[in-house]
Amino acid sequence: MNRLGPCLSPRRLLRRPWAAPRGLRRVSVAAGPRRGPEGAAAAAAAPGMEELLSRSVPPLPPYETKEKAPPPAELRGAEFVRYYRGLEAGPRRAELLTRLARDFGVDHGRVAEFSAKVLQAREQGREPGALLQAEDRLRYYLNPQYRGLFQHLGRLEGGLRFLVELRGDLVDGLATKAVDGPHVKEMNGVLKNMLSEWFSTGFLNLERVTWQSPCEVLQKISDSEAVHPVRNWLDMKRRVGSYRRCYFFSHCAIPGEPLIVLHVALTSEISSSIQAIVKEVYPIETEDLDKITAAIFYSISLTQQGLQGVELGTYLIKRVVKELQKELPQIKDFSSLSPIPGFTKWLVGLLSSQTKELERNELFTESECQEISEITGGPTTETLKKLLTNNEWVRSEKLVQVLHLPFMRLCAWYLYGEKHRGYALNPVANFHLQNGAVMWRINWMADTSPRGIGASCGMMVNYRYFLEDTASNSAAYLGTKHIKASEQVLSLVSQFQQNSKL
Repeated sequence: MNRLGPCLSPRRLLRRPWAAPRGLRRVSVAAGPRRGPEGAAAAAAAPGMEELLSRSVPPLPPYETKEKAPPPAELRGAEFVRYYRGLEAGPRRAELLTRLARDFGVDHGRVAEFSAKVLQAREQGREPGALLQAEDRLRYYLNPQYRGLFQHLGRLEGGLRFLVELRGDLVDGLATKAVDGPHVKEMNGVLKNMLSEWFSTGFLNLERVTWQSPCEVLQKISDSEAVHPVRNWLDMKRRVGSYRRCYFFSHCAIPGEPLIVLHVALTSEISSSIQAIVKEVYPIETEDLDKITAAIFYSISLTQQGLQGVELGTYLIKRVVKELQKELPQIKDFSSLSPIPGFTKWLVGLLSSQTKELERNELFTESECQEISEITGGPTTETLKKLLTNNEWVRSEKLVQVLHLPFMRLCAWYLYGEKHRGYALNPVANFHLQNGAVMWRINWMADTSPRGIGASCGMMVNYRYFLEDTASNSAAYLGTKHIKASEQVLSLVSQFQQNSKL
């Protein structure tokens, strides 16, 4: 598919994640595996996995010499990177990651020893200095050995890129069960926490994308769009043109590389339909500032799987709000127009559970059931389950009209009432509520694309940011799990509770 217009070849660019600017990569760290006869000879001479790990992972030095221990040789880290990248994605990498997590973790004997010394210091009522030193020793020996390898790689040129790639493999492996077990999960958490420190706001740069941005950046923005896929180069030009803004975070050690991308529409009101945003064309390039009173965050996409769970989205929205306030101080309304992934799957699950219990109905009123059955010619729950599975229901205007109210109240309950550990079950809702937004408005037929119909029955939701209240709303949600919602949402929730016996 042609992507980005006259600045690029019609042939799709080869996607190369983490491609470094010329002159900044050391072959020993960042280059991929060698090919051909020379590469084969090198592979034959390469160390085995066990030997490679033994000499690449630095031992934890004794507590007394931790400040004086020399850093591992750079060649060891470079050798590990080359070896890992030389393995094909799949079982071999999974084996290496599993061995690294299992065999180079915490020294449990030392942990037990110094845990006992901390308890002994407390029981003997020793002075605070002695107790604190015992606790510091314990804390030191709680560090897994592989953490030293990650720290060493993070200091190498190109090493930070590699660690993000490696964690991407970990995340994928855990999701597919290619790697599993408590040791691997623990290593994934350790690496995530380290990346969270290295990718904190002080190291991030906010960059705006325009049609004049480098072609490579535009291509990466297009490729990374996970919410509303870019159709062609004209579509991409529209999304970075007038009445639109596109921003991304890059890291100071990885300049120009998009890590997370935010698309914004500049409108005169809070949008209720994504079609108006991704398909609308303004014939006049010059923006009329009188028409810009609202900023709509309609897509946010993480470009690197390895940064999953690292807090980037919250900071990006906050930085973009400040940027827009400086550029366009007349903007008063800040809101998202967000998808509702998982709603259709949740609803089909409810219908399935009711079908198994002899057509029990606890989702629709009697009059709604009668209307649905008259239109579909079959039992309500079983027929709807089939129609939702293949998106056929949207072909009937009558059915779309009849399902409007019941689906709206079901969606309101899904967003507001369905919980995971006390917080919103829906991940997008949880993200914006943690940021301090208000669950403001559910919009019917807001995304009529096949993806929108399939994921959320065409509905989308606005999470509105009242800037003066975001801090208190966030604290209330995180502290007491209270969801701040508008009258529209609460009214739909109330209707659900009155009409449902769930």
